[in-house]
Amino acid sequence: MVISHFLRWIDTARVSERAAGAAALARAYVSRELPFEDRCEAEAALTFLLDDPSTKVRYALAEALAMHRLAPLQIIHALASDQDEIADLVLKRSPLFTDGDLIDRVAMGAESVQLSIAGRALVSKSVSAAIAEVGSAEACLILLRNDGADVASLSFRRMAERFGAMPRLREAMLADRRLPVDCRHVLLVKLSAALKDAPLVVALMGRARGERVMREACVRASLTLIDRTRPDEHAALVEHLRLAGELTTAFIVRMVAHGKIDFFASVLGVLAGREAVRVQALLAGGRDLALSALFRGAGLPESAHGVILRALGIWREVANGRRVAGAQEVSWLMLRELNACPGQSGPAERLAELAGLIRAIHLEVLRENARGHALAIAAA
Repeated sequence: MVISHFLRWIDTARVSERAAGAAALARAYVSRELPFEDRCEAEAALTFLLDDPSTKVRYALAEALAMHRLAPLQIIHALASDQDEIADLVLKRSPLFTDGDLIDRVAMGAESVQLSIAGRALVSKSVSAAIAEVGSAEACLILLRNDGADVASLSFRRMAERFGAMPRLREAMLADRRLPVDCRHVLLVKLSAALKDAPLVVALMGRARGERVMREACVRASLTLIDRTRPDEHAALVEHLRLAGELTTAFIVRMVAHGKIDFFASVLGVLAGREAVRVQALLAGGRDLALSALFRGAGLPESAHGVILRALGIWREVANGRRVAGAQEVSWLMLRELNACPGQSGPAERLAELAGLIRAIHLEVLRENARGHALAIAAA
């Protein structure tokens, strides 16, 4: 009887009154205060209100029902397809949507729908995967900033592939501690590509020099990335670098010169197909003959064996406390190994390119150390 009066009254009530009445009826419905028969009638009345011409009435309905598990399912789904401000309330808050419902709406809905779903308090891995695969850049950005979103490694990789060239997305991904290490490298490469093609860089440096500078910067960034990579992620980063074609002899020599010996062990383990523990033991105390055999198994050219063995010997002494040295001293002694230091007769012709690489490494380290010294003096 009360519901019948409500339905007759609603035809003549003002918008503000209808909105208040809709909210009151919805709250009464979800609070279980109504007897069963009245609840059935109330559900019919609430469904009827979906056709109200005023968005204020439908918004009031959505606001009252959005967070309740007892809300009528057909009303929640209808409100989720209403105007953006109404749909946003329901899509962000309602616990009645299954992952399947949300994935379908991400795949078929407008960007506003994707934004709402990406902003839910809890977003499962499967829903995050759907947003990463087909969602807009803005939806992916909201997902990355959502602490309640469970994002799988594969979803990070997909977003890096799709939107790594976009500064806001790239910054959001790099700031996320969950980002897999191989994705960080992908983003660094994309950043390098974007910079070398920038009109200002091309105008200032020329395309050829710009590409060389950015390539060198990318290599240095990869070395920094190694320092920030947990040991249990080394294998993944090695595999990524290998597949990307960046695990070159030059990169390995640079890595050893800078003392990234733990990562070097992971590289050798992957390339030579050897157990990591065995490789680490060889690097820590193996003889040169055994190490050279390991290097050959990993595909390293014979020409690089001598300088790598020299660097390993120095880093062993540093690790054992018998010497104090850094990349500057190690790269200098690697040059001496090649007979390429000032005052020496010069490297063999077949080693000239390797000597040029190590000389460039040594000069870079000298410059970095001088810069650090200057900054320390200025800060004193």
